[in-house]
Amino acid sequence: MKKSQSSVCDLLKYEKELYEQDIKLIAGVDEVGRGPLVGPVVAAAVILPEGYELEGLTDSKQLSEKKRNLYYDILQKEAIAIGVGEASSQEIDEINIYAASRLAMERALANLPVQPKHILVDAMPLHLDIPSTSIIHGDALSLSIAAASVIAKVTRDRMMEELDLEHPEYGFKKHKGYPTKYHLEMLKKYGPLANYRFTYGPVRGLINNCEEGKE
Repeated sequence: MKKSQSSVCDLLKYEKELYEQDIKLIAGVDEVGRGPLVGPVVAAAVILPEGYELEGLTDSKQLSEKKRNLYYDILQKEAIAIGVGEASSQEIDEINIYAASRLAMERALANLPVQPKHILVDAMPLHLDIPSTSIIHGDALSLSIAAASVIAKVTRDRMMEELDLEHPEYGFKKHKGYPTKYHLEMLKKYGPLANYRFTYGPVRGLINNCEEGKE
């Protein structure tokens, strides 16, 4: 079942429709990290209490880092259940980013300590035994999906910060692996690490150029 973006601003609109059908355990699912050149794609699944509200919570891309961290801490305490899953850079290279994103979402759901009765997912349809609703721009239209987007974003950002401690010359803490001008300059200077996505254009192009130079 697929629903398109609505002008309704009630972030519990989709959840309330399910509550009315006596469906209480609703998991919002979202992923982050399709665009970066390095590291995994990370997904989260979050089950919120019925009727839960958290003022200001929305799509993680619309929030400051400070706000994301604040909401992350609150959700860790107040959510009924949280599951996180990821697909590695190697898996992304093997099966493509779209399939890897779905895999990360499925792993996040599998890691929930409580099984949901319905799944609300941002854009990507999931083929599971549990009923699900795919919502275009769901991270801005469903509080459950917004919560998942924050958990996934903060989790992945912290992975990049840890990588920055190991390899500060690449600037991962600042750009989080996205192909900024600085990142591309450092990639060209130092070369890709093992956890780069070698099928992505800038990385593949650099490898091809190096191989051509050896001929």
